[in-house]
Amino acid sequence: MIAASRRWLRRNRNGLAIGVGVVGAAYVAGQYVLGKISEARERMALDRIAKENLRRRFEQNQTDCTFTVLALVPTVTENVLEALPVEQLTHELQQKRAEKLARSGRETSSSDFGSSGPSSVTDGGDGASLSSFQSSSYVHASQMAESGSSDKSRPRRTKQELWAELKISSITRSLTLLYTLSLLTLLTRVQLNLLGRLSYISSVLQISSDETSPVSQPADSRPSSAQKISLVDSSSSSPPQISPNTFETNRRYLTFSWWLLHRGSSLLLTKIRDVVSDVFTPVPVTEALTATQLSNLILEVRKRIEGSTDAERMSFKWLPFLLPSEDEYETVLREAGILTPPSSSSSSISSPQTAVTPQLRNLLAQTADLIDSPHFSHIQTLLLNSAFHHLIQDTVIPQSFPQSTTIPPPPSFSTAASLPQLSSQEVPSSSSSTTFGITDPVPQPESHAKLASILATVTRQAHAIGNGNQPPNIYLTKMEEEVRELEAFAAVIFTRSVEGEVDGEKGWVGLSEEIPMEGMGEEMGRGDGASRSGGGGGGGVEGMLQGAWERVVGR
Repeated sequence: MIAASRRWLRRNRNGLAIGVGVVGAAYVAGQYVLGKISEARERMALDRIAKENLRRRFEQNQTDCTFTVLALVPTVTENVLEALPVEQLTHELQQKRAEKLARSGRETSSSDFGSSGPSSVTDGGDGASLSSFQSSSYVHASQMAESGSSDKSRPRRTKQELWAELKISSITRSLTLLYTLSLLTLLTRVQLNLLGRLSYISSVLQISSDETSPVSQPADSRPSSAQKISLVDSSSSSPPQISPNTFETNRRYLTFSWWLLHRGSSLLLTKIRDVVSDVFTPVPVTEALTATQLSNLILEVRKRIEGSTDAERMSFKWLPFLLPSEDEYETVLREAGILTPPSSSSSSISSPQTAVTPQLRNLLAQTADLIDSPHFSHIQTLLLNSAFHHLIQDTVIPQSFPQSTTIPPPPSFSTAASLPQLSSQEVPSSSSSTTFGITDPVPQPESHAKLASILATVTRQAHAIGNGNQPPNIYLTKMEEEVRELEAFAAVIFTRSVEGEVDGEKGWVGLSEEIPMEGMGEEMGRGDGASRSGGGGGGGVEGMLQGAWERVVGR
């Protein structure tokens, strides 16, 4: 029996060997396939978690931008209210009216309130408008404290002079706060998204460095190459260099918003006041205006400030209002309280070399490049379109012209034609599709309102525009909801920087690398179109984040 078995094995040893080999190969192949499937599943899970983290970081960044703007708005509001004390002028007008009524007696005072035409002309405004100023305007504390001393030191002015000053100051104040709010919104988006993506890339590079380090974990527990994110060159013996992104650098960088809050807003106020004076000085406060005439006057102010053509608006430089020149960097830090004068503390950092580090200069240079880009001007125009539409169309006209049957076009214009990469078919937004000129409305009877009563509404809106202590700020909310290009612009900063700063062969590309602006308009157009067609769900921005992640992983 044993001999027969040996003879059978000798005769079939080749077949048995082949069979065992086939079975072994099949087992090995099966284990390999199962391993690959397991690795693919793990990689997909890791990618999904990482992409969700990227999206969550971006959304949190935008929320932080909104709260930062609300925290900074009261500062500039207080400065503008102090520079343009409209309530103090109203108080002087009320005093003059009270003095006149006291001199005239009870009979004359009742006739003044009852008459509508002659008394209004004599007073330089109408009594109803003045009472509306009194009942609904907010008086700043500093204005009340200084009103007594200013009344004694300042020469007495006539009612006509007070009404003229009130007219210019009330309009200038609201428009200055509108322009400052839109600029502050954009500046905050640029700053926090620059810092946000730097923080994200630094953390991802640190994780990748820990995973590729041979001493970071045991050899049998290190993940396979298919599970790693290829952010750095693993063949290099030197660890990846993470750009310095310290807390102190970030703090000093964010401090430069001080320039807009104190110096830039003052420059804006001066420019806007000159333009408003030129446009509204020929219009007396007793003039009865229609809604269309009011819209045309506001549009004329915008043309003289921003430019009357697309080319002028795109070439307008907002940078002097947002950031100081390089030789004033240290001055801003000292004025903002970051640096202490050398005489006060010898140990404080006060030399230009240490006060403004190369990393801080690079961040400011990137910010300046973004501000000077045509896309910044384009989005600034869209934000102003939304803000002015809410101010004039949604607030002033309904409150000042309650019986108006004609709704004039908003005092806004479009810059879509100046950016060919932004497709107008993909961005069917009301903010970017409005025409430059004011077209004549359908001929219908329009109600009239005196400019004095319109000024009362404009004065009240200044406090709503500068509201930051009692959110929500309706103007900020309108701009963020209606101008989807703002979120797309933030996504472009976030994602294009990810692509430019992470390189699979070089590791970290320093902060001195300029953010690539090529194709930004095309991505903004695609992103905004997708987000609008998706019912405001942010599909375009989501696509940008997805594309950025794919570029990072692919490297």
